Amino acid sequence: HCFVCVQCLQPFPDGLFFEHEGRKYCQDDYELLFAPICSGCGQYIIGRIFTHKNAKWHPKCFTCYICGAELNGGFVKYQGNQTCKPCAARARAQADSKYLCARCNFIIDTEHLTFKGEPYHPHHFDCFDCHRPLTHRAKELHNHLFCVSCYDTKEISVCAACKMTIEGRAVSAIEKKWHPEHFVCAHCERPFAGERFYENKGLAYCETHYKKLFGDPCFYCCHSTSNNEILQFGKSWCESHFLCHGCDVHLKASNAKFLEIDLQPYCKKCYGKLPDEYKKRLKKYADALEKKNKK
Repeated sequence: HCFVCVQCLQPFPDGLFFEHEGRKYCQDDYELLFAPICSGCGQYIIGRIFTHKNAKWHPKCFTCYICGAELNGGFVKYQGNQTCKPCAARARAQADSKYLCARCNFIIDTEHLTFKGEPYHPHHFDCFDCHRPLTHRAKELHNHLFCVSCYDTKEISVCAACKMTIEGRAVSAIEKKWHPEHFVCAHCERPFAGERFYENKGLAYCETHYKKLFGDPCFYCCHSTSNNEILQFGKSWCESHFLCHGCDVHLKASNAKFLEIDLQPYCKKCYGKLPDEYKKRLKKYADALEKKNKK
């Protein structure tokens, strides 16, 4: 009965007590009489205490006023408030319209180097090839940094649309390189995505808008047909491009007779070289189509 709290004279719950100047108290009375109150959460503090500006804090409640991170690793004052070092440096950099180095968190007073979208002091990096220190003029390629001299030795494809380096799949067309998503119709700006395109004066067009703007394109060269166009099999051909699909003989100039196979013209000589079984199937298909049309 003697082992009780000196304030409320009640036994200690679960035997837990707190001692102050040689006298024992239960937790409730100890907190009421002696425990400081946290300026963050308003609760009594038992254990470690952080003190700042004449206030007491739980360690977990003493946080950066910008990002909310605990300040166990130290802090600095910014505009009168406790702030972690990275946030304070970032805020000062923004106030001075300067960049903050993503590696050391110090303000960059000179020209900065950009890597993976982040600003850095150039002295943090060496060239991936020659290992010489880099300047702000360093170039990024395939997630590595190179000095200008080493970068110029690389075989680099640049997109004709966005002027950025092409690091993945590229489209080669009209004597240029393109990101697949940037190779689009010059009129409707829809990506071709592997579909056929038609060229006019260095620009690529989808079939619909090419026909609207320039008329039917030549099936062979994809350019506008001349006045002497040839219409066969539902397609347009430049006169000089109406060739046998098998031997490239000029059918119009030679007045040669031709036959259609899969919507392509073949001279009689090339047709004769086809396997007999294949010719029988073609004739059977043609007869069936003619019979259908008569109906």
